[in-house]
Amino acid sequence: MALKIYGVARSRAFRTLWMAAELGLEYEHIQVDFTGGTRQPAFLAINPNGHIPAIDDDGFRLWESMAINLYLAAKYGQAPFWPESHEDRGHAAQWSFWAMTEAEPHLITILRNRLLLPAEQRNEQAAAAAIAAMEAPLKVLDGALKGRDYLLGKDFTIADLNLSSVLSFAMFVKLDMSATPVAQAWLGKCLGRDGYKKARSLP
Repeated sequence: MALKIYGVARSRAFRTLWMAAELGLEYEHIQVDFTGGTRQPAFLAINPNGHIPAIDDDGFRLWESMAINLYLAAKYGQAPFWPESHEDRGHAAQWSFWAMTEAEPHLITILRNRLLLPAEQRNEQAAAAAIAAMEAPLKVLDGALKGRDYLLGKDFTIADLNLSSVLSFAMFVKLDMSATPVAQAWLGKCLGRDGYKKARSLP
C-alpha cells in the first residue's frame, strides 16, 4: 500500500485520518503513540522532530498536520472539496493556518488544565484565561460564516475539515459557544459527517 499514516486518532493525526476518510483513500495506519513510539529511531527517520502525524506516500515523507492535509487534498481531492480557484485555495490555507495560530494554542491550554494534566498540576487560572482568549477568534469565525453554509460557500471543503478538526477540541472541554451560534452550528455540522465519525472510531 503506497500511503502510510503514522499516529493515533487521539492526537493531531486524527486530522489526517479524517482527511483520508473524506477522500476515500486506502492507507496503512501505523499506530505510533506518545508512550515512546515517537522517539524510536524508526519513527525519527520519518519525522526527526518526533511528533505525529507523519506520512509516507510512496516514498514521499511529510510531517505537520496541516501541510499533510493540504498536500493530500491537492493530490487526491477534487472540487469542491479541493477548490479550483487560486483565491479559494488561498482562503483554505488561510483558515488552516488561522486554526493553528488563533485557536489551537488556547484550546490546548484548556485541554491540559481541564483534562490531560494530573489534578495537582492543573492551573484553573490558565484555563479560564484561555477560555476568555477564545472569544475573539470565535467572533471572527462567526462573522465569516454568516450567510453561508461553510467557510468557502455552500460546500464542505478542506478549509472546513482543517479548522473544525482543531475546534473539535472545544467539544471535549465543553467550551460554551452559545455567544457565536453560527460558528457553533457550523462546527456541529462538520463533526456530524460520516468521515469524522469513521476517523474517530480508529485506534
